[in-house]
Amino acid sequence: MAIGSGLGAQLGLAAEVTYGTYVAPTRFIEFTSQSLALKKTTAQSAGIAAGRLMALSSRRVVTQREVAGSIAAEVATRGMGLLLQALMGTTVTPVQQGVTTAYLQTHTLADTWGKSLAIQAGVPLTTGTVTDKSFVGCKIVSAEFSCEVGGMLTMTLEIDGKDCSEAQPLAVASYVSASPFHFGQMGLKAGTFGAETALDGVRKVSVKFERPQAVDRFYANQSALKAQPVLNDLTKVTVSIEQDYVATTVDDLHTSDAATSLVWEFIGAEIAPTYTETFRVKLPAVRVDDTPPTVDGPNVVRTTYNLTALYDGTNPLSIEYMSADSTL
Repeated sequence: MAIGSGLGAQLGLAAEVTYGTYVAPTRFIEFTSQSLALKKTTAQSAGIAAGRLMALSSRRVVTQREVAGSIAAEVATRGMGLLLQALMGTTVTPVQQGVTTAYLQTHTLADTWGKSLAIQAGVPLTTGTVTDKSFVGCKIVSAEFSCEVGGMLTMTLEIDGKDCSEAQPLAVASYVSASPFHFGQMGLKAGTFGAETALDGVRKVSVKFERPQAVDRFYANQSALKAQPVLNDLTKVTVSIEQDYVATTVDDLHTSDAATSLVWEFIGAEIAPTYTETFRVKLPAVRVDDTPPTVDGPNVVRTTYNLTALYDGTNPLSIEYMSADSTL
């Protein structure tokens, strides 16, 4: 029996072969919260019958079923590949570095068609029995990564899914040994692509990816379930940087509206000589939208800049992830 609280919960996932078809979990992630839930649309008959004062229970029907919710977790040094692939869209095979146990995943922006997940949540009753909720057809529609002074690198994923089943066997959770990336490992660099230099005074960085999709593809002959969502707008990537006013680098970019390349990275422990645990976001062109620094009082001048990432016409936006994972 498990602990009869959230301490007994688990979350496993696997890449689907066919959208909406369950695959037993192959990865289990440590999460801080999840709100995945079945959403149903019902219709109630309004028919009038002589003397009947209430709607008839037997004439209520379910017309649509879908899944929505979010997952919050710390970004760990292993086990993140399936989620990054579902977000970015590229089919990725980890590349072994030399003859070492280090493997590099490079996730570039691509169409997310065919990149769906089966996610199984184990939700404990107070008795210690863990109930199964298996969500299929899960697509990541947005993801926000964030890290601030003294904190962990965290992520919040917004999920759209096709359906939920409670009939699958609950998988036995197993976890790889991993550590969270954190502020002490964080670096932020800006400048010419491939030759960026460190920015000083940075206290917090957030990067949000939005992958807009048509999630309302309910058609006849689908048994109240949706067809696979399709990308239906340009991807939006935004950045927030909280910085003490130690230099005018970002402020000058706001004034000129010039583009710069931005690299946000976390460098962890050595996996093998010259290869380290790495999480790196590469944005070849960003422009500063707002806000120039102002003085609010006697304290150190501090501001939060909001930036928009754009395509520079040549270099792809990417997330690089180096770990000991030989497979996603």
